[in-house]
Amino acid sequence: MEFTVGGRLEVRITQADVGKRVSVRRRCEGGAEGAGFTDTVGVLTSWDAGVLRITPRSGQGVHIAESTLVAGKVVPPAPARRPGPAATFAELTRVTARAWQPVESEALGEWELRAASGFTRRANSVLPLGDPGMPVADALAHATRWYAERGLPAYVQAGTGAADTQEVLCAELEEHGWRREVSAEVRIAALAPVGDLDADVSRVLLERTADARWLERYHRAGADSAPMLRVLSQGPSVWFATVPGDDPAGAPAAIGRCVVDGRWAGFGAIEVNPDYRRRGLATTVMTALARTALAEGASAAWLQVEEDNAGAIALYDRMGFATHHRYHHFRSA
Repeated sequence: MEFTVGGRLEVRITQADVGKRVSVRRRCEGGAEGAGFTDTVGVLTSWDAGVLRITPRSGQGVHIAESTLVAGKVVPPAPARRPGPAATFAELTRVTARAWQPVESEALGEWELRAASGFTRRANSVLPLGDPGMPVADALAHATRWYAERGLPAYVQAGTGAADTQEVLCAELEEHGWRREVSAEVRIAALAPVGDLDADVSRVLLERTADARWLERYHRAGADSAPMLRVLSQGPSVWFATVPGDDPAGAPAAIGRCVVDGRWAGFGAIEVNPDYRRRGLATTVMTALARTALAEGASAAWLQVEEDNAGAIALYDRMGFATHHRYHHFRSA
């Protein structure tokens, strides 16, 4: 990270750079000049009263006293793209939303309020894809009331880490008292290499519905199944994969779900019975689903994984999935 000009550290950002991606270096808190530095990269979301606010990919705003700055510069709006399918944040967000549809929704300008009786945050959160048609504070108040009427907490889903993501919105949410509760990565890859993996897919059963056997393995299955089944079953072209266990009458050894939407195939609910782990069944399920999606004309793959799921992330790394952006669920105070 190079901050110097002619060997000198320089602060080359101003308040006029709010909204741009920047890289800054500051003295560590309480440290004398030269005692130690910390670097931060993210979107400069505000600069008021001598304090800068930078929102990095994590979605958690960083407050920096102007007096501690020793260097700073504007940097490109996003890192160089990794190998894989080209995609924008807006395109992927719409594709992922179509693969996990709520039971009911309401438009608020270019925001969508989504609800599904509390089944997952994704189906019970505001999806902001533009201007809500009113000040953000008013839109958040409206959303809070809308969810309260349904007996639900209010969440907003916002993304960071790509060229057209929502770091400014993340900062506004924090300013209004909303707190980030969970973060996940949206990962993408070329689909053909997943379908070409060396896996015996002969035992994988593919269905258009989630039957009782599939649901027996699904960790989110509960007593109130109607909203869950509505969310699971909706999408442009939905497939459910099941690998039976050694006892055909027992719970499956592994399951998975895939939604084909144009060139995209979205993978989810990849779950393996603990008694059958380390047998490559997650790879087997994804390979079978990928081949089905390829036959329907898809060429690119996506999936979502929470940042603390180290085992799944390691698997997806090996399969060629790279992080495109991150999304965060902010909950109202």
